[in-house]
Amino acid sequence: MSTPVESTAPVPGSRCLRVGVTGGIGSGKSTVCQMLHALGAPVYDADFWAKWLIEHDENTKKGVIDIFGPEAYNAVGEYQRAWVAGIVFQDAEKLAALNAVVHPAVEQHSHAWHEAWAQKGAAYTIKEAALMIESGSYKYLDFLIVVTAPEALRIQRVCQRDHLSEEQVRARIRRQMPEGEKVKLADFVIHNDGKQMLIPQVWEAHQRIVHQTLAQP
Repeated sequence: MSTPVESTAPVPGSRCLRVGVTGGIGSGKSTVCQMLHALGAPVYDADFWAKWLIEHDENTKKGVIDIFGPEAYNAVGEYQRAWVAGIVFQDAEKLAALNAVVHPAVEQHSHAWHEAWAQKGAAYTIKEAALMIESGSYKYLDFLIVVTAPEALRIQRVCQRDHLSEEQVRARIRRQMPEGEKVKLADFVIHNDGKQMLIPQVWEAHQRIVHQTLAQP
């Protein structure tokens, strides 16, 4: 989620670029986005807004109810996330149906959010999403940043962060697209392996994106 802050220096007459940041669980997507945000780029957290839309957007709520029934929400309209998760993790068709409702809603919302920041003069905006490639939304970006890290390190990070077992984390990794497939589609690859310095990599991507903004007709 991004709050209104000073964005990257406005470029009169230029087009505000859309930049995506993705990567596997535990790769460090949020850390990279925090750095880009510190450089002035507004950040759209797709996971946050997906949860928000499921609870507040009437069309999205209707789509969820059509799939799971009214039990998907409690008496005061709160989304029963754990109950739905228990279904979709065992039913691939239900998961696909849920994604078919939520992903387009998030993409539409993120476009409107981006346009609002473009009107404020932002040079570019960031969209952070774990399933950016799987959902196909990467096709609507100007640049794609993929954050990578060795699997063992990713497992260690997630175990410590989410208090999960190693096997639970491995199960989540198996449900995601292999990191190598994501890298093939990347405009920038940022290695968050604890060995290569992260700030110079992020700074270089930022500089190249801003340069491309200045080159826009």
